[in-house]
Amino acid sequence: MRLLTRFFVSLVQKYLPDPYLFAVLLTFLVFIGGIILTDSSPLDMAVHWGNGFWELLTFSMQMVLVLVTGHALANSPLIQKFLKFIARASKTPARAIIITTFVAAIASWINWGFGLVVGALLGREMAKEIKGLDYRLLIASAYMGFLVWHGGLSGSIPLALATETDWSYEITGGIMVGDTIFSTQTLAIAIVLILTLPILARLMMPKENEVVAIDPELLKASEVKQEKFIPATPAEKVENSWIISLILFVGAVIFLVHYFSGGGTLNLNIVNFIFLFAGIALHGTPRRYIMALYSAVKNAGGIILQFPFYAGIMGMMTSSGLAAVITNWFVSFSTAYTLPFFSFISGGIINIFVPSGGGQWAVQGPIMLPAAQALGADLAKTAMGIAWGDAWTNMIQPFWALPALGIAGLNARDIMGYCIMALLFSGIIISLGMLLL
Repeated sequence: MRLLTRFFVSLVQKYLPDPYLFAVLLTFLVFIGGIILTDSSPLDMAVHWGNGFWELLTFSMQMVLVLVTGHALANSPLIQKFLKFIARASKTPARAIIITTFVAAIASWINWGFGLVVGALLGREMAKEIKGLDYRLLIASAYMGFLVWHGGLSGSIPLALATETDWSYEITGGIMVGDTIFSTQTLAIAIVLILTLPILARLMMPKENEVVAIDPELLKASEVKQEKFIPATPAEKVENSWIISLILFVGAVIFLVHYFSGGGTLNLNIVNFIFLFAGIALHGTPRRYIMALYSAVKNAGGIILQFPFYAGIMGMMTSSGLAAVITNWFVSFSTAYTLPFFSFISGGIINIFVPSGGGQWAVQGPIMLPAAQALGADLAKTAMGIAWGDAWTNMIQPFWALPALGIAGLNARDIMGYCIMALLFSGIIISLGMLLL
């Protein structure tokens, strides 16, 4: 296991470009693929790219806020104490790796945005408290927990299937979460991954003389230092008033109680809302929260730069019909038994170019669901195949790793070698689940 892990880590370190260049290379590949495999001309592909370029602006801002508000919340005194408690209780590098992976997976199953942030924050704290810990593997382990998100409570495809306003409702008549998220198949895959990914991460631990640790002082230096400040002017007194933060927090709590009592769900906007106002409350004063936010914003550059390029790629994949060509090819040799499995494989391939659950569903769903009906395949299992494929190849797609990497202060090259091992392992688990359950 160590030998294989070392091989992939070395391979990635040598050949994986920066995530921005990775997005650019994917842009070139999809551009050429659209010209060759569809009837689109170079001009058509350029137009599709430009038209799609800004389609993820709302989502980009949501992801920036996931990073910024989560990072600011983690730097509050109370959360710092809680994370330190978990880290100190872990005591050894092996326990730290196992606990970080497990916590990240559980958090991702509850909500994908929550999981991305929690795992990275816990990993940072583990690295500060425990000596001899390989920081690259630690953050990779935190990201590996993200594998279960699309089989969890915030999975966009199973939630869309149960929504009357989604286009799929007319085809399926609605597929409730009992047949997707809480089906025997999905729960079995999710539980096996949650329980075994920490073991996989533990087995990948390098020998003592090969550990790449990080100086804890570097991580501590990035923390927000709350210096004592004595306000002298009326403006400074307002900036340092805990009453302002309290009023905002009470207003947020009232809204959340009303929202959830009315049947509201834990979506990305609500996660950001909770992170934001919990951070405001836990930092005590507006001035302290502003300082924490300033510290967090500097890590958001990757998201701001790269997400428009992925929006452009999605525009080319969907408008040219290239995604449909790939999907239809898999459908052409599928049977009622194998279609859910091949929806998983095709979903994994398309996710590399369209790393968005909602975007992928809009591309593949209209092809896969009618195919499932024609072949007599299980509609819920076919749809969940796409969902698991979307989650699966996130292990080799740095798009979703950007928030975690921003929090950790690492590059994609630092973690993707380990993530390839998670890709191979989870691919076996999910494939068996799709074929046997």
